[in-house]
Amino acid sequence: MKRVYVNEEWCLGCRLCEYNCAFANSGISDMVKALKGKKLYPRISVDGDDRINFAVSCRHCTDPICVKSCISGALHIKDGRVCIDKTRCVGCLTCVLVCPYGALSVNESGIAQKCELCLENACGEPACVKGCPNRAIVYEER
Repeated sequence: MKRVYVNEEWCLGCRLCEYNCAFANSGISDMVKALKGKKLYPRISVDGDDRINFAVSCRHCTDPICVKSCISGALHIKDGRVCIDKTRCVGCLTCVLVCPYGALSVNESGIAQKCELCLENACGEPACVKGCPNRAIVYEER
């Protein structure tokens, strides 16, 4: 299965992956209307310091502890990737706490959100990959 991988030696820390992710998952066709003046809720986040930066997103683990810890059954595995059913999430955020990679976050409604590889929003490939100017983020099988 293809996954998102980050080559941290190429990451500039520009955060364009975060903007592209937030836009792709906003449901709005105009980036300015979707993002300008609004708090961003990307499903990927850039972390690092002056020496090294890297983007953090869901690794779609084969035995995900987040799925096991979900009390409502909102997190599930579909076609090899970890997905979330927003209608079932109760906002307990246990999944956010147990993820060893820090890949889950809270959306504007207070429920959990995570990378689903942009397969639900018709991007074709993850928006973070498309928007990375330095090709530090790749979508490939390893």
